[in-house]
Amino acid sequence: MATNFPASLDTLTNPTSSDSLSSPSHSAQHANVNDAVEALQAKVGADSSAVTSSLDYKVAQLEALGTAVAFTPSWTNFTPGNAVESWHYVRVNNLLYFGGVTILGTTSSVTGFMEMDFPVGTQVSTDGAPAGQASYGMTGLAAYGQLDQQASDLRFFVSTAGSTYVQQALTSATVPATWTSTNSIRAWGVVAIS
Repeated sequence: MATNFPASLDTLTNPTSSDSLSSPSHSAQHANVNDAVEALQAKVGADSSAVTSSLDYKVAQLEALGTAVAFTPSWTNFTPGNAVESWHYVRVNNLLYFGGVTILGTTSSVTGFMEMDFPVGTQVSTDGAPAGQASYGMTGLAAYGQLDQQASDLRFFVSTAGSTYVQQALTSATVPATWTSTNSIRAWGVVAIS
């Protein structure tokens, strides 16, 4: 009998002390148990298994959930230079949680609206969907805004006073103010990714 495991459980015949070696077949008993053990090993998997259907692989994936991963952002319209950056993300299935801070240095420069690439994955929401919040520590000014998703990055906005409502303006070399050394960019949020 070949093993039915893991599709279903095997029903193995246990010999008694009065059974002969041929009834049940001694060699068949060994073959059946060997097949079942091999199927168990395949299902459980070896240590550090890369087989995605093995329990070892699946447990490793579950244990990795919630583990913060450090990353260095890839920016558009912002050159960090000697900035100090501390950013982390956590991926839980198709959700990407992220947050961090960049403190500008003497060689940092902002040349237009700032965007930061997702550290992993590609967005599954539509462009412009809110993704999180940002705060900007400027000399003599604290400003706040939101992050919007683009195809593979996050676009940084700053809140401004409109005639009736708070509006979002794109960051730039002079928005929310002229950037200088020790200014900071902090952001946090969550996006759905593929």
